Amino acid sequence: MGIAENVAAVKARIADAAAAAGRDPADILLVAATKMNDANRVREAIAAGVDVCGENRVQEMLEKQALGAYAGAPLHFIGHLQKNKVKQVVGLAALIHGADSLPLLATVSRVAAQRGLVQDVLLEVNVGGELSKAGFSPEEIPQALEFASSLPGLRVRGLMAIPPICTFPEENRPFFCRMEKLFVDNGEKKYDNVSMDFLSMGMSGDFTEAIAWGANLVRIGTAIFGARPTGKENG
Repeated sequence: MGIAENVAAVKARIADAAAAAGRDPADILLVAATKMNDANRVREAIAAGVDVCGENRVQEMLEKQALGAYAGAPLHFIGHLQKNKVKQVVGLAALIHGADSLPLLATVSRVAAQRGLVQDVLLEVNVGGELSKAGFSPEEIPQALEFASSLPGLRVRGLMAIPPICTFPEENRPFFCRMEKLFVDNGEKKYDNVSMDFLSMGMSGDFTEAIAWGANLVRIGTAIFGARPTGKENG
C-alpha cells in the first residue's frame, strides 16, 4: 500500500482503539514520524491527513523545512535534543517532545526568552528505568514541573515516554498504565506555565495499547512509510 492508504489504515485503527476505550478519536493526534523520508513523502503524508509531522534529527528537519516540506501541518521535534542544537529548534518546532533534563529546560527557556517566544515542551519520562535512555524518572516529575514553572519562555504541555522494546504490545501495558497515572495525578496540581494537555506515547507496534491508556499523541513512522533501513526509534 502507498502512504495515503497506510495513513487511512492507521487512522481507522486509532478510531477503533479510541472507541474501545470510550474516547473520541478526534482527541487523538496522529504524529507522522518522518525521519529518513524526503520532502515529497512528507507532503504525501500531510495530504493524506496526518495531524502533525515529527522529526527527530535537527539537520534533517532544517533541510526539509527549507524545502517547505511541512506546509499544512504543525511540526514537532520528537527526538533527543542536545543543548547545542536548541537554538535551531526553538520557535521552529511547535512542540518539543523530549525535554529530558533540568539543564535542557533551562537552555530552552533562555533561548526562547531571548527571542520573545514561549516554547511548548513535553517532559520525557524514562518510565522503564532504562540506563540507555534519557529522561526524568517518574519520581522526578513533580520537581521538574516545579522547576519549569519558574522559567520564562517555557510552557510544559504534558508528558512523553518510550517504554522498553517489547515483543507483544500488551507487554508495555504496565508502563502505559503508570504514565497515565502520572499524567492524571500531576494534571491535578497547579503550576505556573504548566498544563497537562498531551500524553505522547505509542508507536507503530503498540499505539492502540497506548490509546487505551490515555495517549493523545501517537508517533507513527513504520506503519505510514514502511520499514526504515535502520531502527524504529520514535516510530
